[in-house]
Amino acid sequence: MFKKSVAVALAAVGISSLTIATPSQATTHYPITVSSAGATLTFSKAPTRIISLSPTATESLFAIGAGKQVVAVDDQSNYPKSAPHTSLSGYSPNLESILAKHPDLIVVSYNPGNFIRSLHNAHVPVLMQDAAANLTESYAQIRQLGRITNHPGQADSVVAKMQGQVRAAVNSLNGTKRSVKFYHELDNTMYTVTSTTFIGSLYKKAGLINIADNASGASSGYPQLSAEYVVAANPAIIFLADGACCGQSYATLTTRSGFSNISAIKFHNVIRLNEDIASRWGPRTPLLLKAITTAVKSMKH
Repeated sequence: MFKKSVAVALAAVGISSLTIATPSQATTHYPITVSSAGATLTFSKAPTRIISLSPTATESLFAIGAGKQVVAVDDQSNYPKSAPHTSLSGYSPNLESILAKHPDLIVVSYNPGNFIRSLHNAHVPVLMQDAAANLTESYAQIRQLGRITNHPGQADSVVAKMQGQVRAAVNSLNGTKRSVKFYHELDNTMYTVTSTTFIGSLYKKAGLINIADNASGASSGYPQLSAEYVVAANPAIIFLADGACCGQSYATLTTRSGFSNISAIKFHNVIRLNEDIASRWGPRTPLLLKAITTAVKSMKH
């Protein structure tokens, strides 16, 4: 996940549809070999008992048409609704409960303790797909799942659709002033993201200026800002990824010390995003970029 303490984020941009692949005749030529988490995985056929302990991987598997091969998903995988939801945890995994489902592939994005080593010792293939740094890595992960599950053509279709949606979102800003300073809030303790993170790269693609890039602790990608820093930076627009999780809104921001002097507050340019979409890096990512570009076009001055 992007960061355990801030892995959830946003609430209400309207669109929440999953990118579904169109049928394709392309197939994987087995056996295939994949390197992951210090191990070499060889698949002689497509796995049929997949457990996804990654909400992003869950969305990708269903988007590429591999949903019927998924037997269980973790407690954070809330999309799509048709996924086989369980109480399994990707953060605090119970090895016995997971192995009881007899998986032939486990997909994770987080490795607490020696979890992956324990799976290796149990001779269960585990695929690590940690947080993508950019869209290129996101596309590669989707295509990797497509190859492994025997849905390569459908994975390509998902990626192509995402790429088209991304282009459309960016192109929609033509004629719009993009050099706008922004603040993206992950939680109500003012953790944020820099341009080096996956989320930050989307803002950069839209041409926005991230106030966190020069903050103390920026090298981590997830610095914690102070109210004084945000006020001094004076962002023109604020994106809240903590509306649902932490109850943050325009109204709560106005109660923070000095925030009433920020341009984004003065002109009501405060946007609550969808927390799930903004904390994942899968097929619905273009919806986050669309939310960002739509907000910029609608800014009040």
